[in-house]
Amino acid sequence: MSYDAFLLLSFGGPEGPDDVMPFLENVTRGRGVPRERLLAVAEHYRHFGGVSPINEQNRALLAAVEPALDLPVYWGNRNWHPFLADTLRRMRDDGVRRAIGLATSAYSSYSACRQYWEDIDRARAEVGEGAPEVDKIRHFHDHPGFVEPFVDGVKAVWTPGARLVFTAHSIPTSMDESSGPEGHRYTAQLRETAGLVAAGAGVAEWDLVWQSRSGPPHVPWLEPDINDHLEALAAGGVSAVVAAPIGFVSDHLEVIWDLDNEAAETAEKLGLRWDRVPTPGTDPRFVRMIAELVAERTDGAPRRRCGTLPVWDACQPGCCPAPVRKRT
Repeated sequence: MSYDAFLLLSFGGPEGPDDVMPFLENVTRGRGVPRERLLAVAEHYRHFGGVSPINEQNRALLAAVEPALDLPVYWGNRNWHPFLADTLRRMRDDGVRRAIGLATSAYSSYSACRQYWEDIDRARAEVGEGAPEVDKIRHFHDHPGFVEPFVDGVKAVWTPGARLVFTAHSIPTSMDESSGPEGHRYTAQLRETAGLVAAGAGVAEWDLVWQSRSGPPHVPWLEPDINDHLEALAAGGVSAVVAAPIGFVSDHLEVIWDLDNEAAETAEKLGLRWDRVPTPGTDPRFVRMIAELVAERTDGAPRRRCGTLPVWDACQPGCCPAPVRKRT
């Protein structure tokens, strides 16, 4: 397959205090998230001057990956500027006809994968005639370029007796269950990544827990929450925790607030030593991974993987459907 551009697809984030509430309203539109939750999350952003770290992290990733690709690079977001439709419009005007896109999520699920396909379709319809076609790169939860930075991060801080705890963004349990057979699910891929990282670091026992829940309280989400789990570990006699946020590719707000602030404060209150492993960010291995994933599609390069769960280039119809919004 031939492509004439690379597109980074991401979540987006505010660039200043005035952006915070409009951004959060974009994120939660139609999801029934209580206004009180939006106001609470807005305070998290305002703690950092209303600026999300994800934007500068995406700029840094593009700058790092561009020399590794023989393609012009672009960046489009789901929820804030540069919006995907605006980016596709610019790509069309630049003469781009077909692009290969990387979403900043390693896993499958509606919000981590299928929703990006919907974003692409909606943005192409908005741009209209001449809108570039976009193919999305496969899931990369078990690629060495994603796994190895976490392995090294765990090795750098883990000591005997510490509990290794992997974290990822919680999602509704129905979203996980409806995403297909067990081996295709968000939770299955995360368990595989966690096992690969733990084995690479030489750690036998570990836990997978969840963070950053944002949905209405009556909807079941993946549990336990990291803070609840820390309380259980402390009650069980654990004295030190190493947290590895394998659900994320960069240290954006949900990592630095939910882990470096809230979970770290919980650990301190419980008397737990707390260490947090960095995400891949612009680690050279992660950057090379992106180039390799592009080469898989353009040159038929062999897939580099260290796991066994299925991965795929294109989702089947009906895969990872949108969650049903139930009113109570």
